[in-house]
Amino acid sequence: MNTKVSITAILGFLCVTTYTTTFAYDGDWKRGRVYYRQVCTTCHTAKTDTAISPSSKTKAEWAAYITADKHAKGKESLKQYVSKQYRTSIKGSNKAAEKYIDVPEQELLEDIKAFVTHGAKDGDSPASCS
Repeated sequence: MNTKVSITAILGFLCVTTYTTTFAYDGDWKRGRVYYRQVCTTCHTAKTDTAISPSSKTKAEWAAYITADKHAKGKESLKQYVSKQYRTSIKGSNKAAEKYIDVPEQELLEDIKAFVTHGAKDGDSPASCS
């Protein structure tokens, strides 16, 4: 009976540890910067002639924007632009999309979040689009 309890406790601990480790990713702002500048800025400039600088919002505003997951004034999901499907569709003309084709979507979104937070108006190093 003690062996079953011990095995169950160990398995439970491993599951919790694996879950926590899997989802406790801190974004890489440098990778986020590359993706943001080469993918996001390129797209915004092509579609609207306007790039959106990370320093145009505060950290709180960026966090709320990313959490809301509403892009193009709520018409699209922001997550669509980090999806593997999207990256595959533009990889022929975009080196960053090709370079990061195998990066998990959630990691890439966290990388972008880390960059815009780092480069926010009240961030560690306010940043432009280029």
